[in-house]
Order: sequence, then C-alpha cells, then structure tokens
Amino acid sequence: MNELIVALGLFFFIEGILYAIFPTKMKNMLKKIETVKDSQLRVGGLIFAIIGFIIIYYIKG
Repeated sequence: MNELIVALGLFFFIEGILYAIFPTKMKNMLKKIETVKDSQLRVGGLIFAIIGFIIIYYIKG
C-alpha cells in the first residue's frame, strides 16, 4: 500500500512540475488533444499502461 501512495505522490509531483514550468505549452497540448481521435487516445493509453506494467513487473520481479 505504501508503494501505491508513493506512486500517486510521484504522479502528482511530475504533473505539477510540468504545469509549473510549462503552463502555456500544457494549455496548448490540452487544446490539441481535442483533435485526436478517441481510438488513438485509447491505443496510446493502453501502450503506456502496458509499458508501466512491464516496468513494475521488472522492478518487483
């Protein structure tokens, strides 16, 4: 459970840093996301989820 909380904290930290350092670029990126097809977002999300799972499996294994 501690690792989950640490991972969540790291996620918030990275997101916060990106918005703090590049606020204009983050706004532009969020506007551009509306033009991306749902299927492309779904595939991209699935790829990142699989990569994350592989990293966790490798580190914990």
